[in-house]
Amino acid sequence: MRILHVIPTLNPAGGGPIEAVTRLGVEYRRQGTDVEILTLDDPASQWLKDFPLPFYALGPALLNYRYTPRLVPWLKDNAEGYNLVIVNGVWQYSSFGVWRALRGTKTPYVVFTHGMLDPWFKHRYPLKHLKKWLYWPWAEYRVLRDANAVLFTAEEERRLARRSFWLYRCNEVVINYGTAAPPPDDGTAAERFRNAFPAVGNKRIILFFGRIHEKKGCELLIRAFGSLLRDTPGAERSWHLVFAGPDSNPSYRRSLDKLIDRTCPKGSVTWTGLLTGDVKWSAFRAADVFALTSHQENFGIAVAEALACGLPVLLTNQVNIWREIEQDHAGLVENDDDPGARALLDRWVALDDGARSVMRANAVRCFLTRFDVRNTSVQLAETLQGIA
Repeated sequence: MRILHVIPTLNPAGGGPIEAVTRLGVEYRRQGTDVEILTLDDPASQWLKDFPLPFYALGPALLNYRYTPRLVPWLKDNAEGYNLVIVNGVWQYSSFGVWRALRGTKTPYVVFTHGMLDPWFKHRYPLKHLKKWLYWPWAEYRVLRDANAVLFTAEEERRLARRSFWLYRCNEVVINYGTAAPPPDDGTAAERFRNAFPAVGNKRIILFFGRIHEKKGCELLIRAFGSLLRDTPGAERSWHLVFAGPDSNPSYRRSLDKLIDRTCPKGSVTWTGLLTGDVKWSAFRAADVFALTSHQENFGIAVAEALACGLPVLLTNQVNIWREIEQDHAGLVENDDDPGARALLDRWVALDDGARSVMRANAVRCFLTRFDVRNTSVQLAETLQGIA
């Protein structure tokens, strides 16, 4: 097959969807499938340099909606050369533009919603949801209705998507999703991370990896960590919290800094910013456990990456793959509230070294059986071939 992925941006600061498209595309090309990317980025964007897949950049796009008049004409001129077009995400012009260009043609398209139809957004941002309702009937509803398939990465995601808008109709398909295994560890990765961020010292690291966004529940993790250090003798000398990821909202980040000042001992929390390449994997290798206290999370590429590094995961039951994690005993799961976040840390700290070692082995096994892109890509390819 010849596949075209359409995505608003390839900026790695955008989080999991960009990483997933990249890793999946690289694996498909390794297996002999021709994969190209169409993005609305400015061709001069720094993150496009050395990008590992063939791409076409039609930007710069306008406004947050990322509109460009070049998208529809490009697709009309080139779509026949592809067996399938894959739309990544909704609520931006890239999805509506594909619908405008491909409706009534012989080129099929599918949509990955990447969790963007989760009802959490409706409750958390009611005014934004009202705005979305204004163009849902004539835009995104049609995009999903006319797609050959709408792809969900977990049964939980599919179930939740139905609850955002009452006007909802599409061909739902739940598929296996995954990411690539990390590069081999030469035994020095953890040391390199600690050298890069000396404030961590020799303490055990609780690692958050992802965008610094309200939906991630960062405040829950901070309050839980602060109370753990206050209430547990010796914990301040033993544990360090690391937030690795780009800021999506400066005001939210400032509120987290103030929260840390109020609740956590000075110097017990480190912000690294966006990590990529070797330093990213060194963070996973250095950590004792991965924590994601999200209020809403679709698949969680970072969760799969942590598992691949043998890192147990502490999750809320709002991460859509929490059932798989719990079933494989690859981590711990609680509610997305303050008692739940504190319980996650308490349960992990209470485990002895033997129990933690067993969970680390379970984490690797969970990744290999459920989320390794070498396996999931084969199953996904069969699904896409059937659609095409």
